[in-house]
Amino acid sequence: MIQYSWLIPLLPLIGFAIIGLGGKKLSKGLIGMIGCGTVLAAFALSVGVFLQLDGKAHTVTLFNWIAAGDLSIDFSFLLDPLTSVFLLIITGVGFLIHVYSTGYMHDDDGFHRFFAYLNLFVFFMLLLVMGSNYVIMFVGWEGVGLCSYLLIGFWFKNTEYNNAAKKAFVMNRIGDLGFLLGIILIFVTLGSVSFDPSQSGNAFSMARGLGHANHATMELIAILLFIGACGKSAQIPLYTWLPDAMAGPTPVSALIHAATMVTAGIYMIARSQVLFSFAPGAMEIIAIVGAITAVFAATIGLLQNDIKKVLAYSTVSQLGYMFLGLGVGATTGAVFHVTTHAFFKALLFLAAGSVIHAMSGEQDIRRMGGLKKKIPITHLTFLIGTIAIAGIPPLAGFFSKDEILAYTFENGGSVLWLLGIIGSALTAFYMFRLYFLTFRGEFRGTEEQKHHLHESPKSMTIPLVVLAILSVVGGFIGIPGVFMHDAHWLHHYLGFGDILTLSHDTELMLMGVAVLVAGAAIYSAWRTYVKEETLPVEDEKELSKTERLIFNKYYVDELYDTLIRKPLDWISDKAYKFIELPIIDGVVNGVGSGVRWVASVGRHAQSGNVSYYLLAMVLGAVVIVLVKLW
Repeated sequence: MIQYSWLIPLLPLIGFAIIGLGGKKLSKGLIGMIGCGTVLAAFALSVGVFLQLDGKAHTVTLFNWIAAGDLSIDFSFLLDPLTSVFLLIITGVGFLIHVYSTGYMHDDDGFHRFFAYLNLFVFFMLLLVMGSNYVIMFVGWEGVGLCSYLLIGFWFKNTEYNNAAKKAFVMNRIGDLGFLLGIILIFVTLGSVSFDPSQSGNAFSMARGLGHANHATMELIAILLFIGACGKSAQIPLYTWLPDAMAGPTPVSALIHAATMVTAGIYMIARSQVLFSFAPGAMEIIAIVGAITAVFAATIGLLQNDIKKVLAYSTVSQLGYMFLGLGVGATTGAVFHVTTHAFFKALLFLAAGSVIHAMSGEQDIRRMGGLKKKIPITHLTFLIGTIAIAGIPPLAGFFSKDEILAYTFENGGSVLWLLGIIGSALTAFYMFRLYFLTFRGEFRGTEEQKHHLHESPKSMTIPLVVLAILSVVGGFIGIPGVFMHDAHWLHHYLGFGDILTLSHDTELMLMGVAVLVAGAAIYSAWRTYVKEETLPVEDEKELSKTERLIFNKYYVDELYDTLIRKPLDWISDKAYKFIELPIIDGVVNGVGSGVRWVASVGRHAQSGNVSYYLLAMVLGAVVIVLVKLW
């Protein structure tokens, strides 16, 4: 099966080509079959690779791609446990999102274009995680950036949606520049950009060893790579594009937030674990940024009223936990949380899409309420996803989040651990606020919406049920030793070597604190929004100054607009008036005018008069003779 692994990314690419070229000539049923079928086939191959790997690593080389001087890059794939886990997430969750999309997007005029983009998105993400070197990874990295632009701005007739797509594209380019510079510096310093499958943790195959590299250079490489990860995985300060990415259709939000784009930064740092082990300063920065992002984004989620925006900020927050885990050495824990998060976040977004579908496009939770009995399958699955993300045992989110918090307590210190606990409490509160305001209480929508309320079709509810089951049982791939000795399957499978040495009593105490804090936050949300029937205010003026600050997302977008965009616009305007027009355009236009003048004078030599030509020949001959005699 491994020798055919190149088919895994190729199949979605073929689906993209067929759907893209076929366009509206293909029926929606056939488009859905091709789009879903190619990803399902890729999932089946990924399962085959997973079963055949047996914990080992393999490189599949297709051809030599780039050869220039000391630089030689093969177009090859690295298949190891880390790649295998991500392949299963991308193709498995991606397939469920494709199936869901056949129902959600059925009546959209751009149905064929949507599925073409989805398949292309999956192709580039698979290329990213399968590449055996940073260059192939970077191709996939840029590809998912392109697809995010296409899908966020899918409804391109809406200017606001186009602006959101451009914002995502531009902010990712900032991070991508850091990533690209990091790759260049890796080659200059280490002599290679390839991964070595023979070494634990997937170190580098390089001409000069990591141990001989300059410490400051290694720190710089790690920081540059982290800048790239901040852009792709939406960490402070490059996080503001992700909430605006909700402009795209809901399945796009699920694909970006759960299975593809935002996990790329986590994957890249996990893949580069050995490199980062030589940069402790960068690791500390990663942990601090992750912890701050987790809490910062969670506070914003407290007062958002758009059902998708709440989930968007929860994604930013959960990604913060993953980076916190990477920063304190819990690489397995970070990948574990990527896995469980893929289950419950895809579930939550798709369930939110089912709610929006039932509410005739309404996304404001102030206009919802009382949906529990109207859409029972959506309600139950959404509740399961909410419990999972809140970190309540024994659902998936509990195991992965608590593993990160345990490593943080051991290696990161009490301050980072406390930030993690605060973020956990805020997550539980705003997620149950979202649940209570959406599904409990009285219906607050219009009569027309009430009349339209109905459960989604099976093409949408079946993926919800499957994801709900995974959100319940997914955590058991990482049962901590405190419950069952040597039962953490994912730790043994990935083989990163990150070992938790806390005593069982301390670990149980940390788990108890986390669960009690989350439970208290859930009770507080219930008391506020169910017992006291508190509703979000309609007018922003009714909020306190602190609440208004949080409601407006700390005015970060406005701050960027004032400090960055407007000064750049001013500089661009002045440069255009005083440099581009008089100097650059002046030189270019001057050359053109000079050529035109020479041509206007020279054209008189071609009058078409034969007598004139004979005279010119005689005069020319006389001049030549005189010059020769002289």
